[in-house]
Amino acid sequence: MKVDLYTTPDVFDLLTDEWDAVLAPSRSDNFFMRLSWQRTWWKHLGQGSLAVMTVRDDSQKLQGIAPWFITEEQGQHVLHIVGCVDVSDYIDLIMAPGCEESVLYTVLDFLLSDQAPHWDRIHICNVPESSLTLSLLPQIVTDRGLISETAHEDVCPIIMLTGSYEDYLNSLDKKQRHELRRKRRRAEEYPVEWVIVDHEHDIDSEIEAFLNLMAMSSPQKADFLKQPGHRAFFKEMGRVLFDEGYLEISFLKVGAQEAAAMWNFVYRDRVMLYNSGLNPLDYSGVSAGIVLLTYSLEDAAKRGYQLFDFLQGDEDYKYRMGASPTTVHRLTIRR
Repeated sequence: MKVDLYTTPDVFDLLTDEWDAVLAPSRSDNFFMRLSWQRTWWKHLGQGSLAVMTVRDDSQKLQGIAPWFITEEQGQHVLHIVGCVDVSDYIDLIMAPGCEESVLYTVLDFLLSDQAPHWDRIHICNVPESSLTLSLLPQIVTDRGLISETAHEDVCPIIMLTGSYEDYLNSLDKKQRHELRRKRRRAEEYPVEWVIVDHEHDIDSEIEAFLNLMAMSSPQKADFLKQPGHRAFFKEMGRVLFDEGYLEISFLKVGAQEAAAMWNFVYRDRVMLYNSGLNPLDYSGVSAGIVLLTYSLEDAAKRGYQLFDFLQGDEDYKYRMGASPTTVHRLTIRR
């Protein structure tokens, strides 16, 4: 196998026809490793130097992608995967099925060669617990005389959807099931309106409305959107993924007022709750955020999605809604 190194952003354009094709059937297939996400992330949030490595077999077929970038931290050159750490919940190397071990050996051997950019440490964040990178790379690192450390980084609570919305409710304990039904009934007496943004809406206006509601939710979210690149990233990422069919923005309205909003990604077998917004005005106990979540769960069950993924964070409400934790990990490699 052979490695090619790309150090300019036009690599994303050069690999347009191949990137997602090698990702889709792989064990490393996750939403945040898609070409459109990686390209948009780098454009708005990337820093340091790009160092994307492709691995091809003797027939020039693409078998793997290691989309690195290099930053200087406390005098050391650190290699990261594009998307790490900010705003990407799952990160991995891309490896064609059946080629994982050979791709990892090839990438590491290239990194140890004179052709590679200088690095002192490799930092791979947010690696899912099921990743072959997590299970295979530490031994490969040891074989090459390097040191690896694996650490728990965060949890991603997930609800298994195995039937209808009523089946989901019946899987909860009696108190929580009663509470969710009561909140829905009370909200619908107002009445409330649940709206999913579709192609009849102006997506740019709807993204702006979501971001404004997100900023209202808490000082932390408002500060997050003020950080360099974040708001611009959301706007472009939202337009791109809406056009590709992966983004769903929904609102719960009380009268004409948007009371809550959700920014979901739909991918393969799952719905992923990426972010949310909540109007702090008092709606006399509508419980707008939870009610909107129940609509989203009901819709996911109706459409046959198997998983509702809350992504990173161990907030209590996720477990009250019946989620079980999965984990993401950090892999560090040193010379």
